[in-house]
Amino acid sequence: MALLNRLDISPETAEFVEKTEKGLAKRFASIDRTANENQVKVLEAFHACKVSARHFAATTGYGYSDDGRDTLDRLFARVFGCEDALVRAQFASGTHALAACLFALLRPGDTLLSGTGRPYDTLIKAIGWDEPCEGSLREAGVGYKEAPLRPDGSLDVAGIVDALTSDVRVVFLQRSRGYAWRPSFPVARLREAIAAVKQKRPDAIVMVDNCYGEFVETEEPTQAGADVAVGSLIKNAGGGLAPTGGYVAGTSACVGRVAARLTSPGAGREVGCNPAGYLPYYQGLFLAPHVVAQSLKTAVLFAAVFERLGYDTLPGSFDARTDIIQAVRLGDESALKAFCRAIQLSAPVDAHASPEPWEMPGYADPVIMAAGTFVQGASIELSADAPMRPPYIAYFQGGLTYEHGRIGVMAAVESVMSSGDTHRFTPGLP
Repeated sequence: MALLNRLDISPETAEFVEKTEKGLAKRFASIDRTANENQVKVLEAFHACKVSARHFAATTGYGYSDDGRDTLDRLFARVFGCEDALVRAQFASGTHALAACLFALLRPGDTLLSGTGRPYDTLIKAIGWDEPCEGSLREAGVGYKEAPLRPDGSLDVAGIVDALTSDVRVVFLQRSRGYAWRPSFPVARLREAIAAVKQKRPDAIVMVDNCYGEFVETEEPTQAGADVAVGSLIKNAGGGLAPTGGYVAGTSACVGRVAARLTSPGAGREVGCNPAGYLPYYQGLFLAPHVVAQSLKTAVLFAAVFERLGYDTLPGSFDARTDIIQAVRLGDESALKAFCRAIQLSAPVDAHASPEPWEMPGYADPVIMAAGTFVQGASIELSADAPMRPPYIAYFQGGLTYEHGRIGVMAAVESVMSSGDTHRFTPGLP
């Protein structure tokens, strides 16, 4: 209660959230069933790879014969149901892993086809198609085109196939929504698109941006036919423990080309040490199914609470989910800032800071980010961010524990109310 008082959370708000929470038991049970299935899959992979304490040891220099690194690769490949994986601390971010993969798979004269419309802001910079960007795919002579989504934001599989001309080498599918008010794409729908691409062009490479999606469902895109899936370790797959890094999982041919791009041709995956050791990567992957479930429960509660307050949410509290992101359309700049500041205030780290919009590298608009996280920028931890543009949508994600996420929900309600947007709130609503 002392913390709730410090966060200025009223008894009415606490009661409102508690009543909302009671109606979510079936949704939470469904999330737990998925987590249980994914935990079995992860544990089986640990057993199959004979993970031992020696695999956690630090390495130096070139990293030749680094058994901890190589076993971690095999472990991810087993979990993702694919031939091979490259899991490296040297990937600075999810965007870095995605860009490395694109540069590895595309050559001058090839064309990249985005089958899910416009990619996330930071990846557009790497592609370089909207404006010249030094070191971009465009500068390297790679073409680019998009297959737009349908008006309702769903995948247009026929449109992807129509755009699949002979020069297209890679078809890119972004599983999550980015800063767009549209549904994210479940693995079942990705499977349909992948099958359609392969039917027309068996030689085309299908690459999936899997960020925010790992362990939300019981199947990963590589198990649905994708040649390669890419993600960040400071999101779902790192379980809140991995301090940095990313992964590329898929066919041996694709992963091998990415390894040569990340280091150098001829050296590939044989080099690359980790002087800090591998314990947080192994332990993070082991915890990931549970941590993702905590994050999903938090997202469902956010959706349910803000729906009852009269706001549009995506996905809705009872919608099927394929990523951890929860969008809330606040419609007002002050309410958006208030929402993000409440998430920051609820954080265990830098709770005294107040986030402000800023010109963040790689983004088209000023972005406000709330992330009082143990790992800088880790969006599997309680966090929220948003571009400062109408209709002022907050994109919330994460929560290492549901109990912490619940506090964030209450703080966000109080903060949005105090911003002046109080007409939606009805204390004591049953």
